[in-house]
Amino acid sequence: MKSPQQALIALPVYNEAATIHAVLDQVVGYGHPVLVVNDGSTDDTLKLLHERDDIMIVSHEKNSGYGAALLTAFAYAQEHKFDVIVTMDCDGQHEPQLIPKFVKACRSADIVSGSRYLKQFPGASEPPAQRLFINRRVTSELNRLLGFQLTDAFCGFKAYRVEALSKMDVTETGYAMPLELWVEAAKAGLNIVELPVPLIYLDENRSFGGALDDGGTRLNYYHFVLDRSLARSGLAKAGVQALASC
Repeated sequence: MKSPQQALIALPVYNEAATIHAVLDQVVGYGHPVLVVNDGSTDDTLKLLHERDDIMIVSHEKNSGYGAALLTAFAYAQEHKFDVIVTMDCDGQHEPQLIPKFVKACRSADIVSGSRYLKQFPGASEPPAQRLFINRRVTSELNRLLGFQLTDAFCGFKAYRVEALSKMDVTETGYAMPLELWVEAAKAGLNIVELPVPLIYLDENRSFGGALDDGGTRLNYYHFVLDRSLARSGLAKAGVQALASC
């Protein structure tokens, strides 16, 4: 990596009008280019984004999914030849002051993944029981199937070496996109480290959208994407069978 300035900070957003300015005011202060991927917001998010002259904006005409927004950010980072891309949410649950740590950690890793369970921070939130259960179960399955030692499979606060993105073939556009990404990372033999981040839940009832608000439906969806990704990668047929018996 040539310089920390070669890092791009990318935020996927969908209907974040309530927090957009407060979060971006902090993020831009770290001196890196900032990209916001507006995933078809139907509130005032896009209007508020266009009030700013200190960010780049890519906007999906319609809501295409969390994974789709991240893939758009990855493509932007590759096209514009950044060395590192840091992804974070725009709902106030990720602390921008950790951006320098993610950028620095990515000097010696392909993926730096935030973990809300690696360290206990003072004043941390109590995670919703259902979300904690699903996270722990899926994280455990990933570790068993892929040989990882992850503690948090779903944290959206991450940094990637842009060069490593080309070694993965990620196509999932929904919330389960990180599961396909982990399978592709294992297939490519990428170097992964976790970085502790505070556990912050500002809205415990935040919707995943439609049927995915049901925990059982969401878990089935995660397993479907994980099974499909394993089968496509050719990593381990036994892994698919193991998940089917869970």
